Amino acid sequence: MTSSSDRSPAVDVLSTRTYEIRTYGCQMNVHDSERLAGLLEDAGYVRAPEDSDGEADVVVFNTCAVRENADNKLYGNLGHLAPRKASRPGMQIAVGGCLAQKDRDTIVKRAPWVDVVFGTHNIGKLPVLLERARVQEEAQVEIAESLEAFPSTLPTRRESAYAAWVSISVGCNNTCTFCIVPALRGKEKDRRPGDILAEIEALVAEGVSEVTLLGQNVNAYGSDIGDREAFSKLLRACGTIDGLERVRFTSPHPRDFTDDVIAAMAETPNVMPQLHMPLQSGSDPVLKAMRRSYRQERFLGIIEKVRAAIPHAAISTDIIVGFPGETEEDFQQTLHVVREARFAQAFTFQYSKRPGTPAADMDGQIPKKVVQERYERLVALQEEISWEENKKQVGRTLELMVAEGEGRKDDTTHRLSGRAPDNRLVHFTRPGQEVRPGDVVTVEVTYAAPHHLLAEGPVLDVRRTRAGDAWEKRAAEKAAKPAGVLLGLPKVGVPEPLPAVTGGCAVD
Repeated sequence: MTSSSDRSPAVDVLSTRTYEIRTYGCQMNVHDSERLAGLLEDAGYVRAPEDSDGEADVVVFNTCAVRENADNKLYGNLGHLAPRKASRPGMQIAVGGCLAQKDRDTIVKRAPWVDVVFGTHNIGKLPVLLERARVQEEAQVEIAESLEAFPSTLPTRRESAYAAWVSISVGCNNTCTFCIVPALRGKEKDRRPGDILAEIEALVAEGVSEVTLLGQNVNAYGSDIGDREAFSKLLRACGTIDGLERVRFTSPHPRDFTDDVIAAMAETPNVMPQLHMPLQSGSDPVLKAMRRSYRQERFLGIIEKVRAAIPHAAISTDIIVGFPGETEEDFQQTLHVVREARFAQAFTFQYSKRPGTPAADMDGQIPKKVVQERYERLVALQEEISWEENKKQVGRTLELMVAEGEGRKDDTTHRLSGRAPDNRLVHFTRPGQEVRPGDVVTVEVTYAAPHHLLAEGPVLDVRRTRAGDAWEKRAAEKAAKPAGVLLGLPKVGVPEPLPAVTGGCAVD
């Protein structure tokens, strides 16, 4: 442990203490941060203003070990806070998430002013660890080796009143050579279907109209409970929940993507025509070196089946460029798949070593210059395809769920923004009547750009929704208490009414 001289003096007053959470990485981390916020508010903390810039009494870093230079970014941010902490009695800093699970005691050795380090399996301990660090005036490092309780049993401060994440599993059973997530998140653990559906019903009772099912390998759901069709059954069950308008999921794995899932997507009206299917590489030799348990033909076969069953589906992907041993011919195979698959969007990454992964020690590491040049060619091709695919949307009439904070230029352009069923972002003309986030509008697409669509004509229809009501109620209460909704432990069965955001990690 670190001596008390490395941290600021303790204070006795907790009731007015503020917190700030800084989140890095995948959707799982985003949802974990909602839980951390719920835990802190349940313990009496108050969210700091958005412009506080590190002035909160407690600053929590929810870290990622997958992104490039994740550790350098963390220690740089911790260093920036060190003098601020030294001058502020009682300020505390906590570090959690995947990097904390990996580095453990290293964090307080490199940054002795950190008060708490906790892992991916014990986020529920944060308030206790903060209090213990305050009383004992020494750092608390607690890393559980396995999941103590499924995180969805924890209180959650949701960022959105109309859309919510719902975890159906945690952990991953794959052994991809570039990924350290299974070592940090553990083996896959599935929730009981009844618990998942009860949570969704509780969310809908609050006004939520869109949920995104989350898992490190979301369509492997059922492997832990011995039912290979559990995921398709779960999708169909979501279709029976009255008031649930949109269901999405992320991120699936091609290995586990079966025909029954495609059928469930096509036949369940509230499951949206959108699919994020990580490719990583189009080269069979590279996929083998990555330990990806599919090949190019299998991947393109899935895309073909999805398009046959759901013609308007928007399909996105993840691609890594410059994996060790990748030749120009291997890269050409990736470009071939991109041309054939016609992705609406691709999240592209330049390979970089991740300590602790088998790929970091492989021969054939590609020079940075070569990786950069290939990356630029890939991005240029995908930009061209994204634009062409978006142009096909011009003239279509779409129902949009009005979004909050997604149109950065909305105020200057006098537009609003929303998401189409296939998750494309559409900016539309502001109608004369009031439209709230969570409401649904009908528009005609008039223009396409590579990453968004425009509906420049008049709005054809506005449908006020319970989700919009929930947003309005939260906005009205914002001045009286911090924004957000606390969701406790879901009950099995029909939930009691409770008071009234899009891919697992990117390398799945």
